[in-house]
Amino acid sequence: MFDFVDGAAFNHEQGQRARKLFAAVVLAALDDAIADDKKYGNGPDQIARWARSRDGREVLSCAGIDPNERVVSGLMEFVAKGVRTSVALSREESERRQQQQLLEQQAA
Repeated sequence: MFDFVDGAAFNHEQGQRARKLFAAVVLAALDDAIADDKKYGNGPDQIARWARSRDGREVLSCAGIDPNERVVSGLMEFVAKGVRTSVALSREESERRQQQQLLEQQAA
């Protein structure tokens, strides 16, 4: 009985690790598209082409992201903003965005 529980817990952990690995691949693809956008001006198109490709859909699915058109448009918007993923995920950027939203709400 305990072996089954340990095995299930181990399999769950392995699945979570794999999901995180594929999420890192998605973040790397976003960073590449942002770099392409700054250099060539075609970043949103690049990420959309990747996300709609067979490999892109597979990676998104393995990362736990449903590869639908709403996700593709969200990825395109993210790339168009030009904020690298490491900056966007940082605490400082999150706090800066919250302050900006508060100022906009007070001004309205």
